[in-house]
Amino acid sequence: MSLFRPPINRAMRVLDQGFFTKEVPLSAARVFDDRFITRCRADLARDMLKLERISSVRFDPEGKKKCLLLRPEVKADDPATWSPTLKGLVEAEKVGVIPYLLKLDYDYWTYHDIMTAILPEEDQDEIPVGFTQVGHIAHLNLRPPYDPYKHLLAQILLSKNPHLRTIINKTSTIDPGSTFRTFSYELLAGDPDLNVEMKSSDCIFHFDYSKVYWNSRLSTEHRRLVALFKPGEAVCDVMAGVGPFAVPAGRKGVFVWANDLNPESYGSLSDAIARNKVTQFVRPHNEDAKTFIPNSVNYLLKTATDPSTSSITLPPKSKPSRSSLKPPQPPTTIPLPLTFSHYVLNLPASSLTFLPHFIGLYASHSHLFSQSQPLPKIHIHTFAPKPTSTTTNTISNSTSNTESAICAEIEKLLDVKLRSIWEDKETVVWDVRDVAPGKRMFCVSFRLPEEAALRLPVQARGEEDGKG
Repeated sequence: MSLFRPPINRAMRVLDQGFFTKEVPLSAARVFDDRFITRCRADLARDMLKLERISSVRFDPEGKKKCLLLRPEVKADDPATWSPTLKGLVEAEKVGVIPYLLKLDYDYWTYHDIMTAILPEEDQDEIPVGFTQVGHIAHLNLRPPYDPYKHLLAQILLSKNPHLRTIINKTSTIDPGSTFRTFSYELLAGDPDLNVEMKSSDCIFHFDYSKVYWNSRLSTEHRRLVALFKPGEAVCDVMAGVGPFAVPAGRKGVFVWANDLNPESYGSLSDAIARNKVTQFVRPHNEDAKTFIPNSVNYLLKTATDPSTSSITLPPKSKPSRSSLKPPQPPTTIPLPLTFSHYVLNLPASSLTFLPHFIGLYASHSHLFSQSQPLPKIHIHTFAPKPTSTTTNTISNSTSNTESAICAEIEKLLDVKLRSIWEDKETVVWDVRDVAPGKRMFCVSFRLPEEAALRLPVQARGEEDGKG
């Protein structure tokens, strides 16, 4: 309805909230006695103005009596436009029909309303409405056609979302070769402070969004993987970032060796470990994944076999009552396992390239494994083309092109045939989320093959041959 659309200004480039003020001529039914307001509202239900965010009950222009706003078709000076019900109430002297100017201002219009009033009509097919929120920051990824309006758009977005303080726009994608998975951005509106506080999986994280990697859209994936870990197990989070997998796992009673190459991520990870009180369970590292993967075995073994660190002791969950006859609960002692149950590699652009570092991972420690103590499971994230058709997130035990391609790549990098274990129920290709048209993120979970884990790396085999 054009009466209730905002004024149009296609040339606006700096937000002028005062421009979006409008008076709409209407009529209203002035109720002479406030006691009859409810009854009159019911009787005039079909005659009253029905508009989102607008109360149809107002004080009349004189501010003395209440009145009911009527539909635009009802004219105060033309009884022919009045319904029989309205005429009856007027004749009964319960209401009087008067002119009424409804004042609408910037606060009334929605973000979409304002954008349609300033953007050229040819650019209104896909008005930017979505953004990623990280703390007080709205992170936009605007397409080129909206570049001339980006600052205006940000001002409107900021004014319509009081919980936001900062609007930024990504100016480049994350380079697959980027060491720290950070991106270039421009500040469009608001506070330049990008230090945020985020709550995820009941944990609190503090970090500088411009210096670390964080994706709020992965919260479901974080919860899904953490749910696979059992209390008392050891998990190696190879590319931990600020800790969205590691810290919630620690809260669950899982021992985590968490690593990230980015010093800023490492600092925020260490802060999250302390802030969420999981220092007994989560150990931060700042190392290249290429060395951290082979080193992780000895990190855990050294800690688990040292009498001073081989276990942790937790106090009783509840303090005994003075009046209780029950003996106080003893502290709980939890031993550290000798081996990892899970490895997590969440660097989808390049995670697969780190798989060769698992070859020979336990070549010197085969005695640690048995039927009751299997080799660790690998959970590795990667990008791949979108499958042609899937009905669920799970693509395991199917013949999809996506699964076959991922399987072939893992076979190549680990130098093993995965066909036999790929048929095992433990092996799953999980469809995580859309990344771009035709491109999705997947998480592949599989048991580290014995042929890879216990095989000596090529260099070590050469040294063994030399000794002979």
